[in-house]
Amino acid sequence: MPPRNNETGMTEGTAVITGASEGIGYELTRIFAENGYDVVMVARSEDRMNEAAEELEDGFGVSAHVIKKDLSVPGSSEEVYEEAPDGTDVLVNNAGIGTCGFFHENDVGREVDTVRLNAETPTHLTRLFVEDMVGRDEGSILNVSSMAAFQPGPTMAVYYATKAYLLSFSEALSNELKGTGVSVTALCPGPTETGFIQKAGEGSSRINKGDKMGQRTVAEAGYRGLMKEKTVVVPGFKNRMLVRLTKVAPKSLVIRVARYLQEPTSGEA
Repeated sequence: MPPRNNETGMTEGTAVITGASEGIGYELTRIFAENGYDVVMVARSEDRMNEAAEELEDGFGVSAHVIKKDLSVPGSSEEVYEEAPDGTDVLVNNAGIGTCGFFHENDVGREVDTVRLNAETPTHLTRLFVEDMVGRDEGSILNVSSMAAFQPGPTMAVYYATKAYLLSFSEALSNELKGTGVSVTALCPGPTETGFIQKAGEGSSRINKGDKMGQRTVAEAGYRGLMKEKTVVVPGFKNRMLVRLTKVAPKSLVIRVARYLQEPTSGEA
């Protein structure tokens, strides 16, 4: 939903963005501010968000509010909702984590946190905000999923599964909300130049050594898709072709290729 014009000709609207301190989340926050939205930044890195908030307020004349929150903690979604301004126009569910390795060897707490942050939290936040949006007959929700949503991912089984959930949830909700004035968009980027891969322990994987899109480019694609009320956005022609291939290729082959790309390349020439 584009920002509204007020009587002075300035735009107005509020966007709540989770995982806003870095990567795609930060770039989305900046893009919303550039387009006249007040922004509410949600993440654990308070210092980084405070710096960004000052930059955005000085640079674009918008209001930037910071909410320090670990969204993997039960009850955090309600706290964000209570702190967010009434009449929030846009909700961006971007926060996410992942762990690389065999499921039976990975830390169980980390895997449970992945489910909470990548699936439970966006579901809960969406439920809290969407009711208000439907009541006002306007609003937009952007769920940052991944190309991982289109196939299972050995060595990142839980991460891939949560992104598949988020894509399916977004598509179903988009259909349910037709005619309400509220739109839902799933952004499904491929490998992107962020710190996510290293944090997931996947830095030496084949997929990390391939071509990656810039985080600003991905964020711009997501913003444009949201404004056009697209249900699914896959940035990049090559990525869109790969998604099409996963839909027609044998599932067993798709899974083998996913594992090959995820596995480390240590010792290879």
